[in-house]
Amino acid sequence: MEKTSKIYIAGHRGLVGSAILKNLKEKGYTNFVLRTHVELDLTNQQAVSDFFAAEKPEYVFLAAAKVGGIVANNTYRGQFIYENLMIQNNVIHAAYRNNVTKLMFLGSTCIYPREAPQPMPEDSLLTSPLEYTNEPYAIAKIAGIKLCESYNLQYGTNYISVMPTNLYGPNDNFDLEKSHVLPALLRKAHLGKCLEDGNWEALRVDLDNNPVEGVDGKSKEEDILNILAKYGIRENSRTNEVSIEIWGSGKPMREFLWSEDMADACVYLMEQTDFEDLIRVNSSSIRENSRANEVRNTHINIGTGKEVSIKELAMLIREIVGFKGELVFNADKPDGTLRKLTDPSKLHQLGWQHKIEIEDGIEQMYNWYLV
Repeated sequence: MEKTSKIYIAGHRGLVGSAILKNLKEKGYTNFVLRTHVELDLTNQQAVSDFFAAEKPEYVFLAAAKVGGIVANNTYRGQFIYENLMIQNNVIHAAYRNNVTKLMFLGSTCIYPREAPQPMPEDSLLTSPLEYTNEPYAIAKIAGIKLCESYNLQYGTNYISVMPTNLYGPNDNFDLEKSHVLPALLRKAHLGKCLEDGNWEALRVDLDNNPVEGVDGKSKEEDILNILAKYGIRENSRTNEVSIEIWGSGKPMREFLWSEDMADACVYLMEQTDFEDLIRVNSSSIRENSRANEVRNTHINIGTGKEVSIKELAMLIREIVGFKGELVFNADKPDGTLRKLTDPSKLHQLGWQHKIEIEDGIEQMYNWYLV
């Protein structure tokens, strides 16, 4: 990419897209074409087609997606598969029709089977059943990988797919119903600390910034306490002690990557790696049960190769936030996949490794959240 190349970032306001935009600007790139969801609905095929025809971007980062945690994935199954398929199909096909030089499709490590080997290598894709709770989202992302791969093979395009592990960082989603586990735990710990400190001013500021089911900082104290209790943040009326309920047993292991590290990896790969490079990397490490003449699993894991249990994560967040109350794990709620650790060997082979460890990342994220 040249510093003046025209770059379109789909989803530039989200956790992933905003980090990519920031990284590109820091590296000296200057020519961006950006649209909000209100300005361009990526599920609308005609609107996407018209946009690409008018703007003619040279490089595309496809970071827009319908995303959420285990509750959202399991509740809005139809929305998650439909909207993600529509976004991907529209953008990738429009990129092909308008001769985009290079496209990067961002997926998720939930594409891998529930019982995938740990750590998960790229060639474990489609080897056994998926985790049920996020199956619709995973199938959509698998389709995106195969769409890029198939267009490359049939039309000679240069589209690469990356599968980031669980991400966290600035501009994350802190919605208590729909957010991923780390931002949800961070916000719960913050609200719990406000409650145990009797800091109603900070609590109301938080709810004004991120209302919960219509309850904001101007709501009655009783309504605020009720909505917090609904999401597992409870104050014992007799002891005044505050507890936080966490879904599941706390035993599942998860890997987390700082979003700005992820963005750096994406920009690095966009600058340094082409589809043909990925075919060569795969050929050099092909497995015995693969066929040498088949091109598949050219996607790239982006992760740290390190994991932490949900219980350990909650304890770490509790310490960083300064919450002193009890953490209550509700084992009646689903755990999801017990382990989901990526194998980042291919990424390391291509020349990139992460920099921010989780302790520093959570502290930075909490400081960002408080501003």
